[in-house]
Amino acid sequence: MPVWCCRCSLAGPVRNYSSPETEGQLLNSFVQYFGDSLGRKIKRMPLIEETVLPGDSLLTLPVVIIGNGPSGICLSYLLSGYRPYLSPEAVHPNPILHTKLEEARHLSIVDQDLEYLSEGLEGRSSNPVAVLFDTLLHPDADFGYDYPPVLHWKLEQHNYIPHIVLGKGPPGGAWHSMEGSMLTISFGDWMELPGLTFKEWAASKRRNIKSDRVMPEEIACYYKHYVKVMGLQKNFRDNVYITSVSRLYRGEDDEDRSQLSEDISTQHLEMEDGQKSLIKRNWEVRGYQRATDGSHVPFCLFAENVALATGSFDSPGRLQVEGEDFPFVLHSMSDFGAAISKGKLRGKADPVLIVGAGLTAADAVLCAYNNNIPVIHVFRRRVTDTSLIFKQLPKKLYPEYHKVYHMMCTQSHTVDSNLHSAYTSFPEHNVLSFKPEMKCVLQSASGLKKILKFSVALVLIGSHPNLFFLKDQGHSIGHHSNQPITCKGNPIEIDPYTYECTKEANLFALGPLVGDNFVRFLKGGALGIARCLAIRQKKKRELIESGDGGGDGVP
Repeated sequence: MPVWCCRCSLAGPVRNYSSPETEGQLLNSFVQYFGDSLGRKIKRMPLIEETVLPGDSLLTLPVVIIGNGPSGICLSYLLSGYRPYLSPEAVHPNPILHTKLEEARHLSIVDQDLEYLSEGLEGRSSNPVAVLFDTLLHPDADFGYDYPPVLHWKLEQHNYIPHIVLGKGPPGGAWHSMEGSMLTISFGDWMELPGLTFKEWAASKRRNIKSDRVMPEEIACYYKHYVKVMGLQKNFRDNVYITSVSRLYRGEDDEDRSQLSEDISTQHLEMEDGQKSLIKRNWEVRGYQRATDGSHVPFCLFAENVALATGSFDSPGRLQVEGEDFPFVLHSMSDFGAAISKGKLRGKADPVLIVGAGLTAADAVLCAYNNNIPVIHVFRRRVTDTSLIFKQLPKKLYPEYHKVYHMMCTQSHTVDSNLHSAYTSFPEHNVLSFKPEMKCVLQSASGLKKILKFSVALVLIGSHPNLFFLKDQGHSIGHHSNQPITCKGNPIEIDPYTYECTKEANLFALGPLVGDNFVRFLKGGALGIARCLAIRQKKKRELIESGDGGGDGVP
């Protein structure tokens, strides 16, 4: 199947689209996008076959953002030209930070020295810019205060950086697939994005928000509405699946060619050994868009910079034990909720087996408990372990989770006891295997083994990013090389102020990929990236104006 590609001069004869209703729609949307964003009159875009190796681009996008959750949305907001300034009447409760802000009140935060502003700040993120931006948007929130932001926002069109945001579903990312009956851990105010408070949105939609915590469905609707009301829709493409993100290369003696010229001839790359020494060039992003009829429409984009904003919900954590692939062993709350909704567990005598000691596992316990389904709850830690998440949640704000924790402590299994009728916990136990007759082999910390019968098993031990589209699945860009990227143990290694990967130039990452799992803090990543790209775009414009260069890609 032919693939639409933004490298205009590379495709030989233009091929007909096999399905105008699908490929034509995708083509037209990108043509309109490029025409609107780059100010160029584009009548048609030829295609290339996937086997063609392209040379230098005539049309390369400055930024491609992969992921359309809150990380990608916030980055698009800043790249669209929105700039935060210190409000005239604002006084930050941190006097040292306020003094620094006053020194450059006339400048937007994007145009200030983030390292200088971040110095000395402490918070619940290991990334200093995340802590800075959070304290500007939610001053002293961790101390229980509800101070208003000290920032106000201006739309400055001249600061717009052309970009596109690619996501599998509608804007909001994984929030659209989360279990809708549970409440968020964070307050609704902490889930909001710059420029539109959650309360303002709820009031405009006549939503009756009864508590500070809200359901994921509300947050997903807010994010989708945010993209529309902020005028970001032209930057977003839904139902897009990325299959490959890779570097292009060129020889050291190739001349830089400006993408501003319409009649530049293309020089193909010579990749044979010994012919040329190669240096890194732009990024090639390949994938497909799923059409309304279910067909896949391939595409190919080229970008100077790629920002990874994929989150951490792509790959559920696995126990890596025998029998885990049986169909009665589930790995997501949505699958469990679907099984309950379809009545598959109704009238089952055997309990559901839930593995994990985090909040998602607690949600599953509550879901089963509220549906009168008996529960066997297995987890590795002691109930007195201070690192358990329940220890960090105030009882008054999170009564349902403390209910689960109370049962974990008081209704645990002992050698001499039978299973409790509604709930039984197995602290300090590991799952050794699942058997085809719906049985599970557990082992205690002392080495004792026990076989239990269950109706369905639910393994909820966290999730990990799936960066299969990168070389070596992105293992080379983590803090620990050649290991899978995880949000806690091995996040992507970045410059703390620009969020650029330290091991791969022009590749950025934000959100859970760099350890910021809360929406409160992922916004700092968008700020760091926006500042870095704004500086580079300014330098590039100066080079073009001076006539000293300005070719696309990595110099």
